[in-house]
Amino acid sequence: MTAADPLTVAAEPALRPLPERAAALLRDLGAPPRLAAHLRLVHDVAFELADWVERRYTGLPFDRAAVLFGAATHDIGKTAHVEELSGPGSAHEEAGRRMLLERGVEPELARFAGTHAAWAADPDVGFEDLLVALADKVWKNKRVSGLEDLVVGRLAGASGRPVWEEFLALDDLLSALGADAERRLAFQAAYPVRP
Repeated sequence: MTAADPLTVAAEPALRPLPERAAALLRDLGAPPRLAAHLRLVHDVAFELADWVERRYTGLPFDRAAVLFGAATHDIGKTAHVEELSGPGSAHEEAGRRMLLERGVEPELARFAGTHAAWAADPDVGFEDLLVALADKVWKNKRVSGLEDLVVGRLAGASGRPVWEEFLALDDLLSALGADAERRLAFQAAYPVRP
């Protein structure tokens, strides 16, 4: 890997490395640099979300490792649908899930390739799926009220605190995370869509 590889480059903002298994999959699939940069950014935001949940909701069980792997691979199908890196499309979702399964990734981890965009269609969507979807929005300071409402509902259910209190706490966190969106967008834009 070269120094310009978004999977390994030290950059501003300082980004956490992807889980090694996810990074290896991206390398094996020849992920476009822009995709690798995007996944690293979403993973970094997911890390912050997971830290916050663990600190504030000690009684809320969730699979932190699954959230981080899901954030690091949620758009992996765009290795096959490169056009969706710069335009709309959802073909990458099922393609990504299938690619992960074909490479031995467990179904409970491969699912994030589809659920990161389909959270509204499944009333039983997991909390981990909601966190990955939320990270995939807030990295660029996009706020989606329906998604945030689902997260707030889960948080209030776990904490026993009023919904409005949980909304305010989540809003504070997402506002702080969103404040760094311009730098994240610049980092992603510095990498080409095609290798």
